Amino acid sequence: MRASPTQPRKQRYLYFNAPLHRRQKHMTAKLAEPLRRELGIKRIPVRKGDTVIILRGDYAGHEGKVVRADLKKRRIYIEGATRQKADGTTVYVPIHPSKVLITKLDLSDPRRKEIIKRKQVIE
Repeated sequence: MRASPTQPRKQRYLYFNAPLHRRQKHMTAKLAEPLRRELGIKRIPVRKGDTVIILRGDYAGHEGKVVRADLKKRRIYIEGATRQKADGTTVYVPIHPSKVLITKLDLSDPRRKEIIKRKQVIE
């Protein structure tokens, strides 16, 4: 008899060994209410250049631009959310995309506009 694909062991395996195109889906964050009404979608993957508000953790309430989105670690780095290392250098604090709210989208990429248009039809 075969093991169920919903075994926690298998789910963890699939999550941690996912290819980059699937990891992109794990980078989604909710849109702020005005953006949600304007675009007609609830969530979208976070990208560099988007403006977000941090909802959880030590930096809750902080708003800033996304400086970097790391698909391998599934984390984003936000302007102003920094920490001092022991040697005095400043580093960005990694934040999970589900713990932020997108307030302003970077729509400079025409492919992203197509994605939004496509999602509007479905949802």
